[in-house]
Amino acid sequence: MAGLGDMDGYEGTAAVEVGGSRFDVQVRLRGHFQPIDGRYHWHGRLSAHEGLDGVLGSGKAAGVLTTAEGSAPCELSEPDPSRRYRVTGISTPPFRTAGAAAGPAAAGPGTAGPGTAGLAAASPAAAGPGTVGPGTAGLAAAGRATAGQDAAGPGTGRQDSPGPAAPAPLPGHVRVAIIGAGLGGIGAGIRLRGAGVTDFVILERAGSVGGTWRDNTYPGCACDIPSHLYSFSFAPNPDWSHSFSRQPEIWRYLEDVTDRYSLRRHLVFGTELNRADWAAGEARWRLQTSRGELTADVLICAAGPLSEPSLPDVPGLADFSGAVFHSARWNHDFDLARKRVAVVGTGASSIQIVPEIQPVVHRLMLFQRTPAWVVPRRDRAISEFEKRLYRQVPTVQRLARLGIYASRESLVGGFTKRPAILKAAQGMALRNLARSIRDPGLRAKLTPDYIMGCKRILISSDFYPALCEPNVQVVASGLANVDGNTLTAKDGTSCEADAIILATGFHAVDAPIADRIYRADGMSLAQSWAGDMRALRGTTIAGFPNLCMVIGPNTGLGHNSMIYMIESQLNYIVDYLDTLDRTGAAAMDTRPGAQQRWCDDIERRMASTVWTTGGCVSWYLNAAGRNPTLWPGSTIGFRRATRHVDPAEYELIPQRRGTGR
Repeated sequence: MAGLGDMDGYEGTAAVEVGGSRFDVQVRLRGHFQPIDGRYHWHGRLSAHEGLDGVLGSGKAAGVLTTAEGSAPCELSEPDPSRRYRVTGISTPPFRTAGAAAGPAAAGPGTAGPGTAGLAAASPAAAGPGTVGPGTAGLAAAGRATAGQDAAGPGTGRQDSPGPAAPAPLPGHVRVAIIGAGLGGIGAGIRLRGAGVTDFVILERAGSVGGTWRDNTYPGCACDIPSHLYSFSFAPNPDWSHSFSRQPEIWRYLEDVTDRYSLRRHLVFGTELNRADWAAGEARWRLQTSRGELTADVLICAAGPLSEPSLPDVPGLADFSGAVFHSARWNHDFDLARKRVAVVGTGASSIQIVPEIQPVVHRLMLFQRTPAWVVPRRDRAISEFEKRLYRQVPTVQRLARLGIYASRESLVGGFTKRPAILKAAQGMALRNLARSIRDPGLRAKLTPDYIMGCKRILISSDFYPALCEPNVQVVASGLANVDGNTLTAKDGTSCEADAIILATGFHAVDAPIADRIYRADGMSLAQSWAGDMRALRGTTIAGFPNLCMVIGPNTGLGHNSMIYMIESQLNYIVDYLDTLDRTGAAAMDTRPGAQQRWCDDIERRMASTVWTTGGCVSWYLNAAGRNPTLWPGSTIGFRRATRHVDPAEYELIPQRRGTGR
């Protein structure tokens, strides 16, 4: 693989924790930075141990491996004839690496990992910025795609990062631990302080706040929700430069609100959650991180589902002779000028990337599995007069925000109850396509055959014009095979490329963080979900007391700003903490019946939505065909449903006598 770094490693004693047991072993580990997904991959073998045989047999299990140099989550599997188990991991390894000198900002060797992200796709129709966060999110490779680089163009115009500060020490115990410092984590911190809760910490594996908007630096990265609506209601920004904000501005906004609400003292950077265990006897969460351990009464997971790229399983891709990188791991050091570039995917990130790189590449091949409905982006610069007015008369900006919100909320019926309402918008999109694409053959390739709204509606005024340029070829088929530098589509079309950009979305329906959160009996959240995410009011989960999720199952939107939904969940979480205090309970565990009734109601309402009836297979659906991603109602309805905690939906776990717990 081009760009594969030298192998790092470790040999010596270690301890592995699996199945609630700890075993002392000898290990031989190796690892390297993988340019395709922008993460560090490591692997090795553990010495034979009878105890491991009893726990694992010939199966697989998740665990935590600790060496003299560090600790990291891992997977154990595939014993060899000598009963030595294979151990593998991704991201932070349990040993020092050549890239570790980059400093504590790195989530793992050679990376600057994401704190949060919104929703995205497990298909080439990747979710992009806006409704659910940026079109891509994740780790920026050290020396390759430093977090905070400007998105002005391919490989140019980098924006200075605030730079990593020395990581703060970990507290021993806190009332609340928040995982991730993106929109969800920062919003949670602000709301906690506003509610008088100051005993909390925000753990962030990167070196600064910002989540997806810090990590996404691909050319053209911008939000597809209007600027005045894509901000916290309690922290408006009168200085947006455009009606649709660019990535650097949104990142600066998050840095600003962090300072404005005095959150720096609560932030601990360079700290990745390896494992969280609910300790029933103590009624608290025990957290193992890349920098040590701590405990918390309540755990707020704001890691977000736009953090782990979904990579296509294409034969030969790993042996491609050129450069390969995911759109969320943009390689700013690779010069695209006069190169033959293949872009895989036509989702929200792709339609921003293609117009930016088309003028500079020699040839651009766009691999499209399914065309998207695209409407024009009505973007404009916000005048200095408007900015001054918003600063001096904040009510004017609030009214502008309200108008944008109301206009978008008026579309909810078309998504959730009567998809025919979207026919007018579908006609507008078809007219836009006809005006922009004169060639009937190309227009046919770009015309969707499903109802508008079934997949995410995209906004762009320069995507179609870019596809008409003579150096662009649209391949209306998915990428099937890579042989050397020759790419072949499923329809047999082939071309040669110097670089492949994977705009293929994220693991949105399987929440990778769930592999690191464990209930009292040792079952992980991922195992509990078994591929089908469920939660009460999108926030709490049966069997996992005092765990609250931000942007949890069925909280995503197809029509409005996710920040509204985040704020609704934060209302609920603050009331959750108030309920603990009012009742004197040490913890609350979601009643399975309450969670089931909530999910059954969502399922009933989902049946009439365009996402179910629209005739497409989208990234909103899991492997079972269920939609665990979107909210099948209005944002107002969700706000009402999360205004207060109903104690009857929970089992209250009492304080232990004589311990204060």
